[in-house]
Amino acid sequence: MGMEDIRKAALFQFAANGYEGASLSNIAAEVGIRKPSIYAHFQGKEDLFLQLARYAFQEQNLRIFEYFSERRDQSLEHTLHDFLFWMGQEYKNNNTAKFMLRFSFFPPVSLYNEVLDIVNPFLENMERKLTRHLRNARDREPFGHMEPVDVALSFITLLDGIMVELLYSGSLNYHRRLNAAWPIFWRGITLTPPHEA
Repeated sequence: MGMEDIRKAALFQFAANGYEGASLSNIAAEVGIRKPSIYAHFQGKEDLFLQLARYAFQEQNLRIFEYFSERRDQSLEHTLHDFLFWMGQEYKNNNTAKFMLRFSFFPPVSLYNEVLDIVNPFLENMERKLTRHLRNARDREPFGHMEPVDVALSFITLLDGIMVELLYSGSLNYHRRLNAAWPIFWRGITLTPPHEA
């Protein structure tokens, strides 16, 4: 059993139980090794967690890039709307995404600054990617009165809100909020501003 097995088990434990609830003993037991064997790869729980955080955010960054790349010819409305559902599926089916989302909103107190040093560049990169995607779509999409960066920030704010609902209340309320908020968001970015009407 190697580092990859430890990483998978640790992702599951941290995503399911939080930083405080995950233990190296449980991670080792899940992998089928003794706890001291973990120290051959990691200095301790903090080191394991921070390496996992860097890995998880890098992996999700790649998956998000792939999502938008694969849909560059799809309508903007479908791409953005489907992304909100896609993130919910990622959270449900992917421990890396679950880890990333959980610790974006609830970083361990003892590692708060270290986690923010990973989270903030991820969010800035996501904003840049989304803004670029919006700029590329601008010629054929109906949001001409708004700056792509403003649309990107609004979309990320919507995403944050429904992801928090998913973390706190589960899938049913997540879908309820998404279904209520999406039409308002889309109308807001596609309507002519009041002073131009």
